[in-house]
Amino acid sequence: MKTGEKAVCPRCEHTLVRRQSNSAERSLALVVATLITLVLSVVFPFLSFSISGIGNRIELTETASTLIGLHQPLVALCVLLTVIILPAVYLTSLLWLCLGIVRGQPLPRSRQIARTLGYITPWMMADVFVIGTLVSLIKIIGMADIELGMSFWTFCAYALLLLLTTQSVDRDWLWFYLDPEHKAPSNVELGASASQQQLAGCHTCGLVNRLSDNHPHRCLRCDEPLHPFKGVNNQATLALLAASIVMYFPANLYPIMVTTSLGDTQPATILGGVLLFFQHGDWPIAMIILTASILVPVSKMLALLWLCYIVRQPSNTLSSLSRVRLYRITEFIGRWSMVDVFVVAILVALIRNGSLMSIEPGAGALSFTAVVVLTMLAAIMFDPRSIWQSVAPGQSVLTSHDTSPKENHHV
Repeated sequence: MKTGEKAVCPRCEHTLVRRQSNSAERSLALVVATLITLVLSVVFPFLSFSISGIGNRIELTETASTLIGLHQPLVALCVLLTVIILPAVYLTSLLWLCLGIVRGQPLPRSRQIARTLGYITPWMMADVFVIGTLVSLIKIIGMADIELGMSFWTFCAYALLLLLTTQSVDRDWLWFYLDPEHKAPSNVELGASASQQQLAGCHTCGLVNRLSDNHPHRCLRCDEPLHPFKGVNNQATLALLAASIVMYFPANLYPIMVTTSLGDTQPATILGGVLLFFQHGDWPIAMIILTASILVPVSKMLALLWLCYIVRQPSNTLSSLSRVRLYRITEFIGRWSMVDVFVVAILVALIRNGSLMSIEPGAGALSFTAVVVLTMLAAIMFDPRSIWQSVAPGQSVLTSHDTSPKENHHV
């Protein structure tokens, strides 16, 4: 593929690859800039507030360390992993790969490192943390004086740069550079089912492999296990959904945080916090929390349950293309439910003034974190190939193709 071209799936029209100019140099520049803003975000003060002459100032890492001191180590671990640790691992791994490509020879262990990128990407939530920070500020701005530290501004830049960095990675070009020898097998019928031709595409590097009964099903290029389609099997997704539904009840029945003001203690559930924002006239923030904490988890669970049901009973009520688009939407929106967890982490760390005013995490915080993680895992475990299992081979290729080879390839 040449610069400016893209590869599009002929069946669902999803963009698989978009070739950019100077991919390694572009990613390297973004990685260095993102790492600099991450270091600045950790080193400098993040937020501070004062009320009646008493205040507190926190750094970014205290949003997790305070939760550990309040007996919520699992919630603290989720915050630390999604905001700092996993992005740092991703950036250093990509830095290692780009340095090897720029110098003209891959550095040692490059293929093993490249395998980890796809697993880390869905769990990096710096952009969600920014929204959680804004919600926290609006929640307390009327009762205290807020000061934004330098770390707040560098973290906003870090979240934006991290998003641009992940979008700059061209997986197809990267793996072709790391291992140009292995190519897709010959005599492949385009548009026909891979399982019917004893083929399987690697979920990590994208290489199409020919399956053999004499060898273990592992990718020839990256050595990751292959997952050949053997029919509809959604037991793992259904099990994770069942666990998330069980955890959703205590997440909403128990308080997600407990506020103490002038000796008066008031527990607040997720729905109670939404109603409180509505009563105070903060409609935008109430809608954000209502959407992220209630509508998104419920909609995602219902959508995945419906997809698990419909793939076993093909119906004409919704086309396969519409179903796969619904799946992509549910896979994308699941991470935004972490907004409420991040709001709790920030407020608990920031407001620590004893009986005058303090906030502690409630029993529902851990349950709600479990709901978010379980629903994300359920979406990852769902096999979207089962959506197409009832589509006839003749219907799998688009009848019209782009006539401009510089802009579009159908592969």
